[in-house]
Amino acid sequence: MQRLHVLIVKSLNIPMNPDDQKQSAVMACLAIVQQEQGFVSPDSERAIAAHLDMAPMAVHEVSTFYNMYNLQPVGKYKINVCTNLPCQLRHGQGALEYVCKKLGVDVGGTTSDGMFTVQPGECMGACGDAPVLLVNDRNMCSYMSHDKIDQLIDGLRAVKE
Repeated sequence: MQRLHVLIVKSLNIPMNPDDQKQSAVMACLAIVQQEQGFVSPDSERAIAAHLDMAPMAVHEVSTFYNMYNLQPVGKYKINVCTNLPCQLRHGQGALEYVCKKLGVDVGGTTSDGMFTVQPGECMGACGDAPVLLVNDRNMCSYMSHDKIDQLIDGLRAVKE
C-alpha cells in the first residue's frame, strides 16, 4: 500500500523544489493523497515522508495541524462549523448543535449512509458573516440560520451524481 501512495504522489508530477526545500511540497502532497483516497492515512503520511525525505512525524505534524486534512474517512459532504469566539458570539455553537441534531450525529460523527460528516472548525476568516459553515473545505456558507441550514442539507441530499 505504501508503494501505491508514493506512485500516486509521483504520478501527479508535483514540481520539486531544490533538494534542500523539498519539504515545502508537503501540503500539496497531503492534498493530492486526500483527493485520491478521501483521507490521509498513516501509510500515506509515511509514503509522503519518504518521497520528500522528511521524518514521518514531521508530515504527521502538518496533517494534524490543519483541519482541512481528514485523518479518517469522512462522508461525501464534510461540514465544518466555525466555533471560534466571534462565531460563538453569533450562535456558532448553536449552529453546530443544530446541524448535528438534524443529521442525527454527534460532533465529529458521520451519518450512517456515509453522506455527511460534521466537525467543529477553527476560524474561517468570515467573522462578520457568522455563523459560517464550510462544506468540503471549499464552499463557505454565511449567516447560517436554522432555515438556511435546512436548505443546505436538503439541497445536498438532493444532489445526484
